[in-house]
Amino acid sequence: MSQLRERLTAGTFVVTAEIAPPKGTQVAAEVETARQLSGMTAINVTDNQGANMRLSPLVMATLLRQAGIEPILQLTCRDRNRMALQSDLLGAAALGIENLLLLSGDHARFGDHPQARSVFDLDSVQLLQAVNTLMAGTDMSGKKLDGVPAFFAGAAVSPEMEPFELMFQKYRKKVESGAAFFQTQAVFDAGKVERFMAEARPLGRPVLAGVLLLRSAGMARFLNANIPGVHVPDALIERLEKATKPLDEGVLIAREMVAVTRDCCQGVHLMTLGHEGRIPEILAG
Repeated sequence: MSQLRERLTAGTFVVTAEIAPPKGTQVAAEVETARQLSGMTAINVTDNQGANMRLSPLVMATLLRQAGIEPILQLTCRDRNRMALQSDLLGAAALGIENLLLLSGDHARFGDHPQARSVFDLDSVQLLQAVNTLMAGTDMSGKKLDGVPAFFAGAAVSPEMEPFELMFQKYRKKVESGAAFFQTQAVFDAGKVERFMAEARPLGRPVLAGVLLLRSAGMARFLNANIPGVHVPDALIERLEKATKPLDEGVLIAREMVAVTRDCCQGVHLMTLGHEGRIPEILAG
């Protein structure tokens, strides 16, 4: 059983982080970064994050596992049809990878290969259903598997997305489709997180709140303009603008959000974007 599953089942507050595979074949730096993330229950390995081409997340997750680090393999629907997704899932199981985070993925036009054709043969709900079909012993066409995978499959949710009712309807559908845990999009509004958790708690799925380290006011404005479901409040942008050291202020903001999540969520997922050395400060207090 995965450490992530064990701790969430036991009700232990979980902390995860993430790394992006390299754009190339040199992986030593990423493995070393993951080694330095002491105290993390597991490390997310992103899948061509932001629609930018990188090394296969399945390969990176396997390398982490070989280094004694528990991975969470992200898989998106953007780059693979249902055959390729099932193939990669069976490959992950054969390599001993249990934790999954299943996502739709950003459209290719937003990344470094805008001419690429996005696939989206399945959406994130259908991918969850496909995973549960594999765990039941058949593929999506009903053919019996020779060896059945055992996954701990998670999904994404955006608690600050409006309208709330539409967002929560999709959340409920993912629960019904077999999501075992959830990781949220980056959150910055304590009231909206608490509202979401009040509605989500009766459905009985652990939620890891996404906490993103803001580096500057410009970064915050970019998120507001370009990332659906993410909204950095004006008050936080003003704090970053006034700060002599915006990154230090970003650490304080992240620490405040972690404090909020400790009261209402089952864990936190930290997105520090190359500033992993600041994680102890974010978790302090």
